Amino acid sequence: MAKTATRGRRKAPARGKTKARSSGGGLLPWAVIGIAAIGGIVAHDHWKSIQPMLARQSTPTTRETAELRPVVRKDVSAKQVALAAPTPKAAVPVPQSQPPAAIPTPMIQPIKALQPPASAAVSQTGTVAFGYCGQGAHINCVGDGGVFWYKGEKIVIADMASPVVDQARCDGERRVAFAAKSRLLALLNAGPFTMNAAGKAEPSGAPRVVSRDGRSFGAQLINEGLARKPGAAGSAWCA
Repeated sequence: MAKTATRGRRKAPARGKTKARSSGGGLLPWAVIGIAAIGGIVAHDHWKSIQPMLARQSTPTTRETAELRPVVRKDVSAKQVALAAPTPKAAVPVPQSQPPAAIPTPMIQPIKALQPPASAAVSQTGTVAFGYCGQGAHINCVGDGGVFWYKGEKIVIADMASPVVDQARCDGERRVAFAAKSRLLALLNAGPFTMNAAGKAEPSGAPRVVSRDGRSFGAQLINEGLARKPGAAGSAWCA
């Protein structure tokens, strides 16, 4: 009986501690809420005095942020700032391959064939149309009864002599000179003719014997009374 009573007495304090712990754990949240409410009321009533204190605490943070920004000096000109700035490297141009330049080709000038002077053994055949010589270039034309130009070369009929219009001493000689000039033009234009060299070319002209079908133009003019043999007197043209 005594042991039973002792055990019952020992268990009683344990129940009291449990009640105290449960009651103490339930009051703690309410105490925190109450302190927070009181602190909020006090902060609201003294907000004007608390605001400067909060601003002072945020100022160092702002200063640290401001120190991170680059400081631009007012006494430094824009030109110095541009010089201090790193200059970008220019891109190296890549050489482009160019086509080879065209090689100029020299122009080939046609070479005119030079006609060798006719010799005694060489004959020429004329087939061009003739006219009377004027003040222009003499190419294929008749100057008087015994002189004409063939392709720019002055030809003198070697086996005859006829009067010249500009050197006539009388009207009769002048009429014969005109007639001989007209007759020589007709003979030259009548068809192809042959010219045989009768000596070396001189400034006065190249002596030639001109003929067609074996008949000499000089002999025909002599027979027609429009020319004379070389070396004969010329006074016969004037009566």
